[in-house]
Amino acid sequence: MYDVLMGVDNVEDKRAVAQAEAIADLPHAAEETTAHLCHVFQENPEGASVHQLSAVRRAREVLESAGVNCVHHEASGDPATELITAAAEIDANVICVSGRKRRPTGKAFFGSVSQDVILGSDRPVLAVPVPGKE
Repeated sequence: MYDVLMGVDNVEDKRAVAQAEAIADLPHAAEETTAHLCHVFQENPEGASVHQLSAVRRAREVLESAGVNCVHHEASGDPATELITAAAEIDANVICVSGRKRRPTGKAFFGSVSQDVILGSDRPVLAVPVPGKE
């Protein structure tokens, strides 16, 4: 079995969809992969759960339609630290993140969470490009 921890941001559904598509495209994904959809709450006064996030639902739809097994994972605290910790807890084979475009010139830079995960993890990290304009 191949376990992928997918860090899901709740800002843009299209990044989560792009990550889900990248995971679904992995070799033998439908037969061998479990995608752990993880969101780290920094502030959550309403008590929302990972199941309620639009980005998580959209990613799950993509993954399930490709036959990939999905489970939900949520945490609270610093996103990069919590993603790395969650990856260790589930013994993930890879962590999947997606950055944001930061400059008007259109050059894609990793967001601080993505960069911190890439630099701080002892596991492989799949960095999915920021989706282009639709």
